[in-house]
Amino acid sequence: MGRMSYAELAEAARGQMGNCKACPVCDGRACHNCIPGPGAKGTGMVAIRNYEAWQSVMLHMDTIHEPYVPDTSVTLFGRKLSLPVMVGPLGDVNRHYGPKYDMETYNNVMLHATAAAGTLGWTGDGLAASLHEGACRAISGLDGCGICTIKPWSKDVVRDKLRIALAAHPVAVAMDIDGAGLPFLKGQQPPAGAKGVSQLREIAKACHAADTPFVLKGIMTERGAEKAMKAGADGIVVSNHGGRVQDGVEATATVLPEISRAVGDDLVVLVDGGIRSGVDVFRALALGANAVLMCRPFVVAMYGGGEQGVMDLLAQLQGELADTMEMCGAETVSDITDDLVSW
Repeated sequence: MGRMSYAELAEAARGQMGNCKACPVCDGRACHNCIPGPGAKGTGMVAIRNYEAWQSVMLHMDTIHEPYVPDTSVTLFGRKLSLPVMVGPLGDVNRHYGPKYDMETYNNVMLHATAAAGTLGWTGDGLAASLHEGACRAISGLDGCGICTIKPWSKDVVRDKLRIALAAHPVAVAMDIDGAGLPFLKGQQPPAGAKGVSQLREIAKACHAADTPFVLKGIMTERGAEKAMKAGADGIVVSNHGGRVQDGVEATATVLPEISRAVGDDLVVLVDGGIRSGVDVFRALALGANAVLMCRPFVVAMYGGGEQGVMDLLAQLQGELADTMEMCGAETVSDITDDLVSW
């Protein structure tokens, strides 16, 4: 059987994903405020805005150049990746997408697929301690080929989860600092809440003592990026959690350039939110990201095609990115600069 396109994977997944409609284009409209499910908080407009913002970034074609095969590889946190796309974290696949996969199976399938494709998967975190423990086991079983995410729990819970995570020797440990805004975490045990710079600095120190980079996910302002640097983070993810933590915020594409300029080369800058194609990946890199995260389309790909479905989508994105690089005169990822796009 040949490689399946995303549209074919979505068609195969449709009807078995709970509130997710497995749309041919995942633009946030059909599921706008379905939580549990893949939707966004409140009006649901933030997820839609994320997608639309990338579409408003126009490319500058330049096809007068010597022939070359575009090199889509990138090095992040000391690991060379075949393309600047990683699968973003998911904390509870049953709750949001239906019973086809439990979290341990989902993580194992996703991590094996990303490793085989030469990139990384990020694992999520949730109320049940077993979610994080299973994720760390999966990463450990792949010689650390993954990034584990911890939510901003209370100090004692974070300490315990961090110990388990570092024992798996992941490429990096992340905290989705905005995760306390998730509606289904409100008033739950263990508690999740805001973290100050000094608290985050302690987490970063523990990671660095284990020679593991620390990444803060959920940065949406220049001020937030500066605080992340003060806290000792090695990287940030420009993210509004797909619109799931706060209604009425800007799209990630809109704030990415100013955040990237603010941190310069001091932090690895990643971005997520509404990125759906290799063209969108090109746009994100041109606006200042080192790489991107995508989550929802990969869940659809797995429900439609299992491990091979995830690999097929990664191959599709790599092909689309390479085509765009050739048409815009960028031989390598580092050649994708802000003069190749405009709003």
